Amino acid sequence: MLGALAEGQTQISGFLAGEDCLSTLRALAALGVHIERPESSLVRVHGVGMDGLRAAGTALDMGNAGTAMRLFMGLLAPQRFDSELIGDASLMRRPMERVAAPLRRMGARIETLEGRPPVRIRGGAALAGIEFAMPVASAQVKSALLLAGLRAQGRTCVIEPAPSRDHTERMLAAFGVHLTRTGSSVALTGGQRLRAAPVRVPGDFSSAAFFIVAAILAADQGLLLRNVGVNPTRTGLLEMLRLMGADIRLHAHASAAPGAEPTADIEVRKSQLRGIEVPRALVPLAIDEFPVFFVAAALADGETLVRGAQELRVKESDRLAAMAAGLSTLGVENRLLEDGLWIKGRTSLGGGRIESQGDHRIAMAFAIAALGARAPIEIRDVANVATSFPGFLELARSAGVGVEAA
Repeated sequence: MLGALAEGQTQISGFLAGEDCLSTLRALAALGVHIERPESSLVRVHGVGMDGLRAAGTALDMGNAGTAMRLFMGLLAPQRFDSELIGDASLMRRPMERVAAPLRRMGARIETLEGRPPVRIRGGAALAGIEFAMPVASAQVKSALLLAGLRAQGRTCVIEPAPSRDHTERMLAAFGVHLTRTGSSVALTGGQRLRAAPVRVPGDFSSAAFFIVAAILAADQGLLLRNVGVNPTRTGLLEMLRLMGADIRLHAHASAAPGAEPTADIEVRKSQLRGIEVPRALVPLAIDEFPVFFVAAALADGETLVRGAQELRVKESDRLAAMAAGLSTLGVENRLLEDGLWIKGRTSLGGGRIESQGDHRIAMAFAIAALGARAPIEIRDVANVATSFPGFLELARSAGVGVEAA
């Protein structure tokens, strides 16, 4: 998206051909951006500049990509033309007002259907920068407002109640945007232009998380995951697992260009875990990794308590409810809370049929749970695994996880 707004050609290496990323490419192409993929993991984006996007002429289908839809709201709010954003059945149920409301405060003309997609954006709005204190830490809301702020009059400032992922800020800086960071706030002034920059995408930490937990449960000889992004605003899972007694070691790589993501090789050894009360400060730093964390908690000694994780109720599924139901099926005593989950760990899990609710992370988490189960686990509705992790099944098999497609 930043490459599309930049002047010049942006080359992205390490591109993941997951459905969310492909939906984003298709939407940008529909907006008049020329994009090449000479290789599966290599993308060249020919930027059109801040004023070069054009009307798509049809609704932009974001598939299952909630992040893309919310960020496109910020991207499209200041454009001269009308736009409409739609998605698959799961995305059409997800809340969008958390982004739409502050964008309206900036002057955007955005309509949702009772707070959900379709999202209709009327062009020609003159946006003005605002200071916005987020009620809940959200990198998606922050990123959408910063994208809108690039074309807004004056200064846009976002204040966070707790740290959230800073990928957007890092990348904006790499594209030549001057940002101001003060305490818990990040701000930029509108009217800045972006310069094309090379982007190297490291291995995705959220994808690595499944194999980190798998190694803790079953890797007698240890497991080494190479070149994983270890941005400190999203590695809360490592801290939570270490508090539980996990043997995890990071071998950091030398830092690269300004704005680049920190990377490391992650070495994991089989460990006996103990239950913990998760510090609330770690929750936003591990929000996408909680499904597989709950699996680790189910196989730990003692009780684990997570609070302050209400954000999990508005993901691709209600992940708190989906995990509680699945763990109950496997014989794990748990209690579903309004904002979290209490789990009493056990030495092994039972088997059974799990409903993934069409959620890729729920499906992959219970695939890893099979490492600690006495009987087979059947996981239903798993097509959306390709959303974030194409090739998960094959890679899991190669690592020794006994999974197969029915």
